[in-house]
Amino acid sequence: MYHYNDFDRTFVQERVNQFRGQVERRIDGSLKEEEFRPLRLMNGLYLQLHAYMLRVAIPYGTLSSDQMRTLALLAEKWDRGYGHFTTRQNIQYNWPALSDVPDMLQALADVGLHAIQTSGNTIRNVTADHFAGAAQDEIADPRPVAELLRQWSTDHPEFQFLPRKFKIAVTGASHDRAVIQAHDIGIQIVENARGEIGYKVLVGGGLGRTPMIGKVIEEFVSQEDLLPYCEAIVAAYNLLGRRDNKYKARIKITVFENGLDAFRDAVNEQFARTKPAFSGVDVKMFEEIRTQFAPPAWRNAPVDAYEAAYGADPVFRSWADTNLTAHRAEGYAIVSVSLKKPGQTPGDATAEQMRVLADLADAYGHGELRISHEQNVILPHVHKSDLPKLHAKLREHGLATANIGLVSDIIACPGMDYCALATARSIPVAQQIALRFEELKLEHDVGPLKIKISGCINACGHHHVGHIGILGLDRAGVENYQVTLGGSGDENAAIGERAGPGFSAEEIVPAIERLVLGYLDLRASREESFLAAYRRLGPEPFKAVLYPEQVKRERADAA
Repeated sequence: MYHYNDFDRTFVQERVNQFRGQVERRIDGSLKEEEFRPLRLMNGLYLQLHAYMLRVAIPYGTLSSDQMRTLALLAEKWDRGYGHFTTRQNIQYNWPALSDVPDMLQALADVGLHAIQTSGNTIRNVTADHFAGAAQDEIADPRPVAELLRQWSTDHPEFQFLPRKFKIAVTGASHDRAVIQAHDIGIQIVENARGEIGYKVLVGGGLGRTPMIGKVIEEFVSQEDLLPYCEAIVAAYNLLGRRDNKYKARIKITVFENGLDAFRDAVNEQFARTKPAFSGVDVKMFEEIRTQFAPPAWRNAPVDAYEAAYGADPVFRSWADTNLTAHRAEGYAIVSVSLKKPGQTPGDATAEQMRVLADLADAYGHGELRISHEQNVILPHVHKSDLPKLHAKLREHGLATANIGLVSDIIACPGMDYCALATARSIPVAQQIALRFEELKLEHDVGPLKIKISGCINACGHHHVGHIGILGLDRAGVENYQVTLGGSGDENAAIGERAGPGFSAEEIVPAIERLVLGYLDLRASREESFLAAYRRLGPEPFKAVLYPEQVKRERADAA
């Protein structure tokens, strides 16, 4: 992991001290809300429906056990005992008192965390593959690149007032677990024909009210050119991006309106000016950063305990089949801990659960944890011989739900229960879908299926790239839920197609049940996933099971 140096510690501490003074002036009335608003947003503090919300960055999703314990402390001491992990590898606290926020930021600073640039029209938290450094299909660990980008973008004087917020994601693997094609800049580590490591760079991806898949702007950028090239992209966007209409201010619209070739020309022009200013210090910094991401000392031990438990214990076997991923090191596994127990809020973790996970990371996972964009917690390095003991501890604390990648592993934004921008509730819909399929005992038969729910068109729940996407809207004061089909956030990314008319809050869960049961009848075999069946058959058979009454009417009219 990266550990703060003196510069990092001094910078973050100065920001904490500065914001403490600003909060004091807001409380005593010296600052009005309109004056305080840009200051609090620069420090990740939002004003939501019921209270302030503090959004804390978890850079590229990586946490130490001590950092996780600090997140638990914040939840317990200054909030209501829980935190909410988001689709951008952040954690949100929904109930802090304004007077307590400086103390929360101080506790974070003490362990190398902060809330800087988790809001505002600036470069946000840089995200990465949550299996980074452990995945079998990885060319190189993307976290050193993400850390370099984090340091470059933090308080960058030119990019604090961009036309709109700006999000970067990085992966080092062939299978995209970081949704890079739905980001303003997506970066994939690649190897060229000469065996050189470089970067494929995409621009103009994003979801929200105008979802778009990112386009490749450069197939191969060398290590020494990556940072100046990213700077050139953001500089070109800063000049060309629209400021007259915030709904058309994201880089995806800039690329769309100007065309990829014209935007590439603008980037290359900026790059020609930018590159000479980079004297190689960025390459030197990258090499220094990379040394901090050396893999842990792998254990060479027998895996008999794992194999025995797998053969004898069906509960353990079910969990292992869904929640374990092959590791690049022999004898190890990647453990995904589900925060989606049916009936619970997706992505929420109590202070007790966070401490348990920190303790388990110390005991079995080299003291390291990850937060996935799918709102689960990852123990990236666990020896197989420790898995039975780990599983037993997870069961004790309600953290052994065997549903990773299944129906109940739902992504959901906070929705109208918390968010001031939301137009409908998303949490209750996710809870009800998960509980219904738990009753049906079908999700393991259904197999891989990604359901993603957003409570407004801003798409924080990534509904556009869900195999089944659900968008909650307000229709004349009544919640209405649109369904999209066939979306995907992996290397074959696609925007889901709207299926048809929306459903009321009472209708949406039965509609999803019809859709999933219909898929079981439509699939060619048990091995054909929902997404594969949709791509083979097209939307019409799925619409027929989703809207049976409409199909009856159409057939009657045709007769």
